[in-house]
Amino acid sequence: MIRAADIREWRNCSVVDPEDHKIGVLESVYVDTATDEPAMATVRTGLPTRQQLTFVPLDEATVGPGYVRVSHAKALVKKAPSIGLDDVLPAEQEEAIFQHYGMPYRTGANGERQLARR
Repeated sequence: MIRAADIREWRNCSVVDPEDHKIGVLESVYVDTATDEPAMATVRTGLPTRQQLTFVPLDEATVGPGYVRVSHAKALVKKAPSIGLDDVLPAEQEEAIFQHYGMPYRTGANGERQLARR
């Protein structure tokens, strides 16, 4: 399991898919608010003049020298929900990220968000 303290060290490293295709560059980590464990990362993708932050789950992610390998194919990640480089993830868009990857979405008992940026 990857701990939040460890994954922060990999900011600005390459993010690759299981076949070593580069997806983009790791920007930030979002933790699950119920467990405080890393759940998602945002990856800087797109052309240099039109970049965005695309969400990718960190389940089964592994790290190596200068890269983070995620368990999802580049094609799937490229179609995932994204935000602008200076934007904040709106609460109402969280569920769409989980649906895109076929993952269950659970808010807290009082409707708290499932993701928090670290």
